[in-house]
Amino acid sequence: MIRSILIAGLLASGAVACTTAKPYGPASSPSSQGFSVQPIESNRYRVSYTALSPEQARQYALRRAAEVTLENGGDWFRVVRGYTDASRAGGSRSSVSVGGSSSTGTYSGVGVGVGIGIPIGGSSEKVTESLEIISGSGTRPEGADVYDANSVLINTAG
Repeated sequence: MIRSILIAGLLASGAVACTTAKPYGPASSPSSQGFSVQPIESNRYRVSYTALSPEQARQYALRRAAEVTLENGGDWFRVVRGYTDASRAGGSRSSVSVGGSSSTGTYSGVGVGVGIGIPIGGSSEKVTESLEIISGSGTRPEGADVYDANSVLINTAG
């Protein structure tokens, strides 16, 4: 009986520990998945995207940079600075707890419970890709750090 309860508890804690990917969109808070945009100058922006993988964070940050460029009348953007920040929310989630109670009266009894929480599957790790971009119009300059905004939108899913 106790073994069945422990197994059920482990499975339940694993299901709760999983973090799921959110669809492309704005972040609802600074620590949640999604994008944020900070204007720096008239054609300079800091674009960030937080996701569950570095690949998705990079892809969606580039997508948002392309959208910002087109929304502001540009055709291309140059990534002048970028960095990636990976963090594990809340650190380790393993735990052990013990509790008990006793009762006296007509009948007496003692109860003891043990709970164990172990993170199974899933991850609470989040990755933020931040790009500082300069957008421009007209002929696209040469360089591996310069992107055509329309091409980026075509080649990235949203």
